[in-house]
Amino acid sequence: MAGIGVKLGEYRLESLLESAKLLNSTLKRDDLLRHLMRTVMGRFLVGRCVIAIQGDDGVKRVAMARGSSGLTPGSVFDGDAARVAGLELFYSIGDPASPIGVLAISRPSRGNLEVEEEDFLRALLGLAASSIANAQAHDDAVRSNRSLDQKIQELRALLDLVRGLAATLDPEEIAQMLMLTLSGRWVVRKYALATWKPGQPEILRERGMELAATPELKEKATGLPDAQIADAWPVPGALLMPLRNGQETFGLVICGPRMGSLNYGEADLEFGAGLVAQAAVAFENAWHFRETLGKKQLENELALAAAIQQGLFPSQLPEMAQTDIAARNRQAKQVGGDYYDAIPIDRAAPDAPHLLCVVDISGKGMFASLLMSNIQATLRALLSQESTLPVLARRANDLLHATTPSNRYATAILVLY
Repeated sequence: MAGIGVKLGEYRLESLLESAKLLNSTLKRDDLLRHLMRTVMGRFLVGRCVIAIQGDDGVKRVAMARGSSGLTPGSVFDGDAARVAGLELFYSIGDPASPIGVLAISRPSRGNLEVEEEDFLRALLGLAASSIANAQAHDDAVRSNRSLDQKIQELRALLDLVRGLAATLDPEEIAQMLMLTLSGRWVVRKYALATWKPGQPEILRERGMELAATPELKEKATGLPDAQIADAWPVPGALLMPLRNGQETFGLVICGPRMGSLNYGEADLEFGAGLVAQAAVAFENAWHFRETLGKKQLENELALAAAIQQGLFPSQLPEMAQTDIAARNRQAKQVGGDYYDAIPIDRAAPDAPHLLCVVDISGKGMFASLLMSNIQATLRALLSQESTLPVLARRANDLLHATTPSNRYATAILVLY
């Protein structure tokens, strides 16, 4: 600093020290650049000034400009364009061999800069380079902290959603939690979710848009990546995220454009794709549980029906005076449609008349079992009323025909013994 003082003189050295204090009093880059620009323009009486700073990509871009049309903040700094805009003097900010930026000014109204003025300006730019580098490092740290904070918030949201998904096996609740999480995270007013898993009820949640599970929608969803910004359909700027299980696409999530003219960034796409992937697993688990529960309930119902059906067969065939009879039934399925019976008429005695019947009901399963019980109840009820076999058969046929669907029937042999 003593060497600088010899070249600059006491007054200019004091001014330089005062500028150094101001430059080091803040870590906001724009404030530093404004002070630097005011100092240069006021001290040297120049009407045009541009400061360009080199970015991480090595390209110098205009950071601040005064009096020079066409050189706007954010644009790439071009020396030829600067000269056309009336900027004639160019100075490196920092080491000329590897400057962090450039200061371009118009020629002062009183003519060229004196040697001492140029020495002062270069010294000021050297001090400014250090302050600007510190401010940029501070900005990088702030951005990193914000990014880390955002990642932490996203991780918390993901964990909260995973806990919520693990606590429910209702597909509708899963859809509600997913859409509330996404819409709340990005503050979107329009969203939609649709699923079309084969063998499962379709799920449709809509707000501000319609999203029917049409063949066209399924085709669009199949060809999408995990997360994509929409160019046009359904609305420009919407975020599209398919629901997948391996290679199978069974649904689509759409979040409309964000409020406040905000765009979806790469981090948003990654976050959304992660949430939707977790929801896809939850949907599959819920549907699998429902299928397993449904099968178990059906098995229990079939077991109960089989026990009831077994009770419809005679536990013991009656004794007859002149004939020995025996019967056995083995179902092809858990519940079948075969039926036999030997029913005493008027009184239970070996020499009394009996109605012998063998019935084959169409089909298997629950309906065949129900029709079997209906036939048994009808025959036993009519035996106390009808005296002859033709009348009994005709009356039973009329009653059963009136209560049986047209695609169901039974063939029977009735013998009056």
